[in-house]
Amino acid sequence: MKKQVVLVTGASSGIGKSSADYLYSKGFEVYGTTRNRDNISKGKPGDDLVTMLYMDVTDKESVTAAVKDVILQSGRIDVVINNAGMGMAGSVEDSTQDDVARQFSTNVFGSLNVINEVLPYMRKARSGLIINIGSVAGYIPIPYQGVYSATKAAMLSLTCSLRNEIKQFGLNACIVQPGDTKTSFTANRKMTEKSLSGTAYESRLNHSIGVMEKDEINGKDPISVAKTIYKVIKRKNPPVAVTVGFKYKIVAFLFRIVPIKLREAIIAMLYS
Repeated sequence: MKKQVVLVTGASSGIGKSSADYLYSKGFEVYGTTRNRDNISKGKPGDDLVTMLYMDVTDKESVTAAVKDVILQSGRIDVVINNAGMGMAGSVEDSTQDDVARQFSTNVFGSLNVINEVLPYMRKARSGLIINIGSVAGYIPIPYQGVYSATKAAMLSLTCSLRNEIKQFGLNACIVQPGDTKTSFTANRKMTEKSLSGTAYESRLNHSIGVMEKDEINGKDPISVAKTIYKVIKRKNPPVAVTVGFKYKIVAFLFRIVPIKLREAIIAMLYS
């Protein structure tokens, strides 16, 4: 049997890199994407495990070029993992339209660019799986990271709609929702410009970010997400959403059944 072909966006570090390397070790033919042209290389056993391609998910032309490159080399794409993303902290009031657009451009519109590019090939083959990387922030709206949480909530809703739409072609979609994970996401977190210039929210903003950073630094290794993704790929009928980690599975269950005011109070106690 031919190896399944997997495309992982944002594969130069963190969850993306761990997923690409782990799937390669499990016998998949893996292509990773990066915005850093210095990381572009052809996979060689014992050297670079994954074929790295240039892609900026916010640039539709680069998405088209990278997907065509995979099709040219391997003839198909069996699995897409939409992992590329970015995070920005700041209160809702201190988030400008440019701040909001920047996060949605990468986390939502970037994923859409990739989805729209690969679906024609998958529909023609009548086979394919799209895995979107969400976050527990998609259903636990974190103070001072409200826009990021909104992008992940949007991806959850989009995945549910997409799944229904593409089922008729023999295709599937799933969202994997990690909790706190020890990656470079923490160091790369950006702040809205207004948050850096004497915001009225400064005290609670700093406290909330401190809690986030502590939880992330002490979070799970990204390999845990990679292993979850592998299990999703191997399942005949993947679930709509998969939360990573037992603790967060419990939280996800509780947040579905407790009143919204109680959820709000718990979140406030933890972060504000």
